Amino acid sequence: MSDDDAPVDYCLIEAARPPKADGPPYAACVLCREPTEYPESYKGITLCPVCEWQEAQRTACSG
Repeated sequence: MSDDDAPVDYCLIEAARPPKADGPPYAACVLCREPTEYPESYKGITLCPVCEWQEAQRTACSG
């Protein structure tokens, strides 16, 4: 297989995930305000498992 035959990865999105929390308090989801799996002290966007899955489906690379 030459370099020309190598598969091309068109999906350039690399999502950084916050660290999982060991226990409460959990951060609230920025979309639905449900508890997430992430610590409340995390600074940044946090999504609950449902919203995270829906966002992944919405932004998934097709091809």
